Amino acid sequence: MSAADLFSAPEQHQVLSVGDLTDQIKGVLEGTFTGVWVAGEISNFSRPQSGHCYLTLKDDRAQVRAVIWRATAARLRFDLEDGLEVICQGDIDVYAPRGSYQLVIRQIEPKGIGALELALRKLRERLAAEGLFAPERKRPLPRFPRRIAFVTSPSGAAIRDFLEVLRRRWRGVHVLVVPTRVQGEGASREIAAAIEAVNRLPVEIDCLVVGRGGGSLEDLWCFNEEPVVRAIHASRIPVISAVGHEIDVTLSDLVADVRALTPSEAAERVVPSAEEVAAALAVCQRRLTATLRGMATSARARLTNISARRVFRRPFDHIHELLQQLDEISVRSERVIQRRLGDARQRTDRMAAHLDSLSPLGILRRGYSLTRRVDDVAVVRDAAQLAVGDRLVTRFASGQAISRVEEIVAAPDAAPARKVEDEKQ
Repeated sequence: MSAADLFSAPEQHQVLSVGDLTDQIKGVLEGTFTGVWVAGEISNFSRPQSGHCYLTLKDDRAQVRAVIWRATAARLRFDLEDGLEVICQGDIDVYAPRGSYQLVIRQIEPKGIGALELALRKLRERLAAEGLFAPERKRPLPRFPRRIAFVTSPSGAAIRDFLEVLRRRWRGVHVLVVPTRVQGEGASREIAAAIEAVNRLPVEIDCLVVGRGGGSLEDLWCFNEEPVVRAIHASRIPVISAVGHEIDVTLSDLVADVRALTPSEAAERVVPSAEEVAAALAVCQRRLTATLRGMATSARARLTNISARRVFRRPFDHIHELLQQLDEISVRSERVIQRRLGDARQRTDRMAAHLDSLSPLGILRRGYSLTRRVDDVAVVRDAAQLAVGDRLVTRFASGQAISRVEEIVAAPDAAPARKVEDEKQ
C-alpha cells in the first residue's frame, strides 16, 4: 500500500489524539506494572524543600526516572546518595504532560544490606567518631546502690523480671519505675526525655537502667536512635543498658556504662547477692577471728617471756647493783680527789719553799738587814750613797731601827771609818 492510499482513506483507520494515546499507554503501564521490584544504581539524586526525593535508577543497559514522595521518604532509615545500589518496590506512573513515565517508589532498601542495618552502621560510625563509645568514659557502678531508676514500659515483662531478680538478690534498695514506650514511632524521644527527667530529680539516684524485653531489630530500633544515645551519654548517673536482645548490640549498649544482655542480668549487675555478701562476711569473720586469736596467742607468749625475765622476778636486784656501783664510784672519786689534793699540796709546798728562798724576809732571818733613808724608799747598797747626818731606817727580820749617820767609813783602801750612832726605835 502506498502513502497515498494511507492518507486517502482516514475513515478506514482509528485516529487517536495525543491525549488519548497517552491515556491508553498510562492505563496499560499503570495497570500492568504495579508492585514491581527494580534493582539499580542511584544517580541524579535530589531532595528539594518539598521533601520529595527525585532520582534516576540505572544499570549498564538503561535507566528510569523515579520519585519517593515525602511521606515515604520520612520513614527512611538510611541516607540516599548517588552511586548507592538499591532494590526498590513501587508502581509505574505515567506523567501525561511530558509523555514520560517514572517509578513511584513505595519501599527501598540498599542492595546486599537491609535499610536498618545500613542506617545503624552509619550512625554508629558517626557517633563513634565523636567519642561517645570511648571506653575511658565508662563509669563503675556503685557497690551498694540505695535508689535505682528503670526507664521502661511499666506493663512489660522486663520490669517484672528485673524486680523479681532484685527482690531475690538484695532487699535494701528502692526502685523508681519511669514509664515510657519502648517501641514504635516517637518512642526514642520519650525514652530520651525520661532519662533527662531522672537526672533532674531532687533525690539522689545511684544507678539508671534503660531497657526492655526481647524483640526484633525493628522493635528495638528506638534504642539505636540518636536522641536515646545522646541522652545516655549526657547522663550524670551511671547507666546500664538492658535491651533484651543477646545477639545484636544496640547503640545504647555501646554508649552505656554497663551492658546487660537482659533485664534480669541487669538486676544481677546492679546489686550484689545477699547470699554472696553474707558468705564473704562469714569468710572475713573467720579470718578476723583467726587473726585476733593468733595475735592474742602471740601477745600472751611475749608477755610470758617478758614476765620470766630477771628484771620482773627480782626487780630490786638491778637497783641494788646500781647502788653498789654508785658506792664504788663514790669511793674511787674520793680517792682520786684526795690523791689530787695531796699532789696539789706538795706542789704548793715546793712552790712556797722556792718563793720563801727568794723572799727578802728569808734573807733577813738569816741575819741580814735592809737600810734606806727615812725619806727614800731605795735600799742603800753602798756607803758612798750616804752623807753624815742622814737618818736611816734599818729593817731586820723582826722589827726595824732608825739611826743617824755620824761617820762614813770607807773600804779598806779608803779613808778611816766614822762612828755611827744608832737610835733604837
